[in-house]
Amino acid sequence: MNLLIISASLHPASKSRLLAEAAGATLTADGVTHQILDLRDLPLPLCDGGAAYGDPNVAKAATLVSKASAIMVASPIYNYDVNAALKNLLELTGKAWTDKTVSFLVAAGGHSSYMSIMSVANSLMLDFRCVIVPRFVYAAPADFNENGIASETVTNRVAECARATVQLAAQRAQT
Repeated sequence: MNLLIISASLHPASKSRLLAEAAGATLTADGVTHQILDLRDLPLPLCDGGAAYGDPNVAKAATLVSKASAIMVASPIYNYDVNAALKNLLELTGKAWTDKTVSFLVAAGGHSSYMSIMSVANSLMLDFRCVIVPRFVYAAPADFNENGIASETVTNRVAECARATVQLAAQRAQT
C-alpha cells in the first residue's frame, strides 16, 4: 500500500493540514506506508492548458499521484468548495488520478457547507473513475484550538477515515 496524503492548503496555520497530519499519525501507528504532499512545498504553476504541464513540479506531483494506491485529500473549504490550489493540482495532474481510491478531510469556516466536497468527488468519479470513500471528515472552527485538533470526535473520525481508505484500497487491489 502506498498512500498519498495531499495537504492542499497554502495557509501557514492551516486547519486542514492538521487533519492531514493526524491521518498521517494514524497511518504511521498502523504501519501503513504513506507520503504527505504539502502543496506549500511544491509550488505549481497555474494550469494554462499548455506550457504549465511541462513544469518539473507538475511532473513530480503527477508521479506521486500516479504511484499512489489511495489518496487522502486534506483541503480547506472556501466559498462552498475546495480551494483553488487543489483544483489547480487536479487540472494539472488529471489522468494520474484514474482509478484511485480517494477520501477527504476538510476544514471549513462553519457547519453549513458540509456537502461542498461533493462537486470534487463527483468530478473525480465521473472524469477519472475514482472510488470515493463514503466516510469523510468535515471539521469546523470549534473543532480546533491553539494546540491543534480540540475535538476528540474529529480525531476519531480522521483515524476512521484513514483506516477506511486503507481498507477500501486493499479490497480493490484484491479484485
